[in-house]
Amino acid sequence: MKKHTKDYKNKVVVPSDNVGCLVPHNITEPILGSENGPLVGKTLIIKDLYDISGRKTGNGSPDFLDKAKPAKTTAKAVERLLEAGADIVGISICDEFFYSLTGANAHYGTPKNLRAIGRLPGGSSSGSAAALAAELCDISLGSDTGGSVRIPASFCGLYGIRPTHGRVDLAGGRPMAPSFDTAGWFANDAHLFRTVGSVLLDKRISGGEVNKVLVAEDCFSKTDPEVSKTLKSFLKNASDFLPIRLDIKIASGELDKWSDAFKIIQAYEVRNTNLPWVEKNKPNLGPGIKERFKMAANISLEEFSAAKNVRENVQKNLRELISPGTIVCLPTAPVIAPEVNSTLDQLEFFRANTLLLTCISGLSGLPQVTIPAENMRNCPIGLSFIGWEGGDEALLDLAMVLSSLCQR
Repeated sequence: MKKHTKDYKNKVVVPSDNVGCLVPHNITEPILGSENGPLVGKTLIIKDLYDISGRKTGNGSPDFLDKAKPAKTTAKAVERLLEAGADIVGISICDEFFYSLTGANAHYGTPKNLRAIGRLPGGSSSGSAAALAAELCDISLGSDTGGSVRIPASFCGLYGIRPTHGRVDLAGGRPMAPSFDTAGWFANDAHLFRTVGSVLLDKRISGGEVNKVLVAEDCFSKTDPEVSKTLKSFLKNASDFLPIRLDIKIASGELDKWSDAFKIIQAYEVRNTNLPWVEKNKPNLGPGIKERFKMAANISLEEFSAAKNVRENVQKNLRELISPGTIVCLPTAPVIAPEVNSTLDQLEFFRANTLLLTCISGLSGLPQVTIPAENMRNCPIGLSFIGWEGGDEALLDLAMVLSSLCQR
């Protein structure tokens, strides 16, 4: 990594962690980026999933961290951000082995969501989102397999993206379910959000302007009625900024089937990524995480094959439906952020219902952007748009267009 002195070096500091969003093994000095690039002067916090040369990566697990060896290289996505001028000022807490959507970590604690006091930040990129909500940095880097950027972005009132699968290089990022894993990022500002996309996204862009918005009514029907009503009001107010809107049922009554297929494929792939380490080292797993690993161990090849057939049909149908110029609108999450003291059963109910919405982008491999559209009962609510393959830039542009109506 290039060493240099910036003219604002003395202003770059590791922030005081007043929201419990940074890992105990956080960096003690900033890691400075390039002197040139579109992100010069911007500070960055990254999820405890990405390797940094010479440092251990923890996967949200202190037991894993204890046995890990320092990385020999820095993750490609992190390198790109450093080369663009961003300065790393923190490493953020994430859900243990990334296997949750709540943001709670039994070992490191739950980062505080300053935009929904007393409520969860969402996970698994919880610390990255909470850091931005607390304005400890300008940009934060997370990852999204089953909603791990989209859900915390919604709960913390941020712009967030799950890119087209494979458009951001994940080398040096710890895998969970590789056929679903993506990098993802958060920002408070829509223009900066778009700039980060120009740094991280590869050249496989499929250009074009949005000329049709399909409103997924079956997704809105799976959402808390008050949340649905609030987001529909936002859509009405955004009429001057959006092209023709048509109501559709994106899953034709099969959202539960889609969600089940996603969970099975994810779990089967976890058997090959994190489960072998867990079985060998027997770490002290937190509640919920332990049960999901047990479930993953019992997924059969027959279940996996049937789920893959479902995914193939979803990909075929959605990629035909969401052709260049067409996007789908849906709620990001079915509810506002659950309370921090929710029971394990309540959190499992939240997770199951959330996957009904987040599995769509995951199964199809298509990009999804969430914007901080509204607030309800002092809690942010995200609205999402799914675009065509390689249409990430069009979604980022749309986020900028709609930013004047958003809560940020």
